[in-house]
Amino acid sequence: MLDQTATSVPEFRVKINGSDRPEVTAVAIAVEVHQDLSAASMFTLRLLDSGATTLESTLADDDLFAPGNEVEIEMGYLGATETLLVGEITGLELEYCADEAQTLVVRGYDRRHRLMRGRKTRSFAQVKDSDIAGQIASDAGLSPNTEDTGVVLEYVLQNNQTDLEFLHARAERIGYEVFVEDRTLHFRARQNAGAAMFTIAPDQDLIEFYPRLSTMGQVGKVAVRGWNPNDKEAIVGEAAVGDQATEMQGDSIGPEAADEAFGSSEAARTQSPVFSQAEADKIALGRFNEMALAYVSGEGVCIGRTDLRAGIVIDISGLGERFSGPYYVTSTTHSYAPSHGYRTAFTVRRNAT
Repeated sequence: MLDQTATSVPEFRVKINGSDRPEVTAVAIAVEVHQDLSAASMFTLRLLDSGATTLESTLADDDLFAPGNEVEIEMGYLGATETLLVGEITGLELEYCADEAQTLVVRGYDRRHRLMRGRKTRSFAQVKDSDIAGQIASDAGLSPNTEDTGVVLEYVLQNNQTDLEFLHARAERIGYEVFVEDRTLHFRARQNAGAAMFTIAPDQDLIEFYPRLSTMGQVGKVAVRGWNPNDKEAIVGEAAVGDQATEMQGDSIGPEAADEAFGSSEAARTQSPVFSQAEADKIALGRFNEMALAYVSGEGVCIGRTDLRAGIVIDISGLGERFSGPYYVTSTTHSYAPSHGYRTAFTVRRNAT
């Protein structure tokens, strides 16, 4: 639980191209930072252009807001702020209304947006998925931080895809995730097996929470069937209840609960080509873990917390046995506005209850 006295005076800072810009902070009427594991993270600054009397005089003309400029946003409380996102300006919007003060909206993304520029068709041979991620990161001017995927792939095709689409597709098939922090690209397995970083609860930090449990799509076994064109033989990789990376402190994971309630079932996927048993097994396990992690999902809002980030495990308590426990955070939105101060919205997933 956060000390309420420490959360009474929200504070934020804006840096542009490495320099603190208090004059920007002074005219900011709303700040938002959205962090996401499945899409480029983004920021939005709403700035009051009180000095403008006509469209011939506007903050939009200031070189501070030129596309490509680096923006670092910190949030927190008086005397204690932390960096939430370092990104680049990609868009400006001017809002003019005769009865209201003129407003400039500055938008930007983390450096994942660079991987969205242009589509490519190319091939990779005798590499791991982690090697591909490292190469793409380096080509984009990012430092790679990749977790070894282990399996050497004979041939991989990037077919008319942006680098980000391609990397997300490679990550999804094996239960990995892709995200960028400042100038570092991370390519790693889902971290939902980790320990909870902290606990939030009703009547303390938690303001709203809407969890949902669903057995739809949950099956006890996932099979990946492919064909090895070299050996001209079928390859089958399987993952089932008991193979999951973690049960997140629950008694029963989603696939197990669905099989017990409705009978055993299997989902089969065809991957063509699959060149080795190791590749098929890794894909099956990745698919199984991703499917199971969708068993319980939810979204909520708590008082602003800079330590609530996408890609960590948190514990949510005080909601009964079924919906209390550890959750994996998949996205967060940190926002400041005079109407509500500093708030953090979040989405979470869990594979067991």
